[in-house]
Amino acid sequence: MSFTDSGFDYDAVVIGAGPAGLNAAVVLGGARRRVLLLDGGPARNSRAQNAHGVFTRDCTPPGDLKEAGLADLAPYDVTVLSTPAREARILENGFSVRHDHKWVTASRLLFATGVRDVLPRIPGLRERWGDTVHHCPYCDGWPNREAHLAVLGSHQEGHHLALSVRAWSDRITLLTDGPDELTAEQRLDLERVGIPVIPTPVRRLTGKQNVTVHFRDGEKLPLDAIFLNPTQTQNSTLPAQLGCELNEKSRVVVNEHGMTSVRGIWAAGDMTGAPQYVMSAASSGMIAAISLNTTLIHENVRARGAAFHKSLDEQAGVGEA
Repeated sequence: MSFTDSGFDYDAVVIGAGPAGLNAAVVLGGARRRVLLLDGGPARNSRAQNAHGVFTRDCTPPGDLKEAGLADLAPYDVTVLSTPAREARILENGFSVRHDHKWVTASRLLFATGVRDVLPRIPGLRERWGDTVHHCPYCDGWPNREAHLAVLGSHQEGHHLALSVRAWSDRITLLTDGPDELTAEQRLDLERVGIPVIPTPVRRLTGKQNVTVHFRDGEKLPLDAIFLNPTQTQNSTLPAQLGCELNEKSRVVVNEHGMTSVRGIWAAGDMTGAPQYVMSAASSGMIAAISLNTTLIHENVRARGAAFHKSLDEQAGVGEA
């Protein structure tokens, strides 16, 4: 049981069960809070074969990490439901959240719903996402070290990613799928490290163990893997509907403690624009959870103070005729 009784069903509802949400739930549960964790489904990295850069768990499949994170909640007063939050409303001093057909109330909300990758509409690309087409070289660079790789992208993002991926292999080709939109200086950077640029539009991708790029002019390029930076959108529209401020990239704006612009709502992980790695997401979940819990502690102190003064007034007969 929680050591407080706010009159709500839960002290906090954590929405999203990726690394940020799971770590927030662990922290809040360990702080003796009543917590509801709503698991909205597969994490963004569920298609990846392994998670990398995870302290003591490097190269663990994302699904195994999630199972371990859920198991860590067992000692605590944390209820886990495999359902997304459908609606949310602001109440006086709290919130109500609907999952499926049931409404629950909570003193605080913590969103960790992540982002969704919007992939280029190239036939064959989506089917290979997380297999031979990757997003993060820090996650998938090592398994593809010294391989024949391509970066799909143009202008500054393509330039930056191509230079980054070259840290794992010197056989890199930049595919811009049309005009490269590179500056003269960016082209010179690529020439200096031997990265050729192919602007020919891409028709489709094929291959199983490897990937072949088919260009619209009929040429083909066999590769071991492709890296790209897809555009992204919020997985959940609820933060915006509740009035949380978004930045120009549609990320939820938070301060250094994970607090959004709406009192009583926190956000953590990829949805805030934080570095998109398992460990950084988990870290942001912990920071947000501690901040959230701290506000509950102070709120409880103020409530006890108000009750104490009310009791003194009653004992002194204040307000009696």
